[in-house]
Amino acid sequence: MIAASTENFHQTAEALYIAQPTVSQHIRQLERELGISLFVRTGKRVKLTPAGMRFLPHAKKLLEEWHRGLEDLHAWRQGYTDKLQIAASPTIARTTLPHLIHRYTKMYPDVDISIRIVESVEVGPLVQNGQADLGLSRILPGEFQVTSHLLYEDPVVFAVPHSGGDMDAPLPDWEQELTTHRLLTHNHPGYWDELLLMLRQRGYSLRTMVVTQTDIAKRFIEEGLGVSFLPRSAISRDLFENRFIELDTPGLPLPKVASYLVLPRLNVSETAERFVEILTALYPGIS
Repeated sequence: MIAASTENFHQTAEALYIAQPTVSQHIRQLERELGISLFVRTGKRVKLTPAGMRFLPHAKKLLEEWHRGLEDLHAWRQGYTDKLQIAASPTIARTTLPHLIHRYTKMYPDVDISIRIVESVEVGPLVQNGQADLGLSRILPGEFQVTSHLLYEDPVVFAVPHSGGDMDAPLPDWEQELTTHRLLTHNHPGYWDELLLMLRQRGYSLRTMVVTQTDIAKRFIEEGLGVSFLPRSAISRDLFENRFIELDTPGLPLPKVASYLVLPRLNVSETAERFVEILTALYPGIS
């Protein structure tokens, strides 16, 4: 696969930390076993033949199965008897997930857990395709073969950098902070378009900067590069450690963001059902 992507045996050898003649030898051996040429040389580069292009997706699947087999064997050698694959949004992974994993591993130490951190829009497809046993998302997935359950709602708050001054000093005016600093936007998929429309309809003059990662937006706020509207759970520690200030916004109603549990519509694994039991204990209002 590396040779097919680089189209260069020398670069392939460097990527694999082996000698170039070894790469050529392996390719020739594979071609002998298949009885057909997979690559053709064009100057210093190589390209897949039509047969090579046809075989490539099969080779990828074989390699994926090989890696999965190795992972399963390693897990078995470590004492794991079952597996749980979770797809989680970055915000949930940073805030809610650690406590959940702590409880789960304490109750079920023989389960091999793998966590895939993806954007919320990717959670539904991974669960639907069987690449994750369950998902934790900040948006409702649109896939038909999954079910979604509301876990909790999180208030959005206006966060500005802490000045480092007297703790008893009056808080800055939120409207002045909004209009004199860059507003870091779109760090969450669910509320920014409507919120920006509301702010502009109210006549606020805004200078915006799109920063799509919450962690980067938080870092920019801490460095004094801007202000933002963020889910409170994403900045609770920063507030506690006095890196940020949460300002009230009188007259401006702020949205709430929801977190969802995403499950396959059919054939929920036993390991996922155990995880759901922990969630239900923590969030009795799951719907």
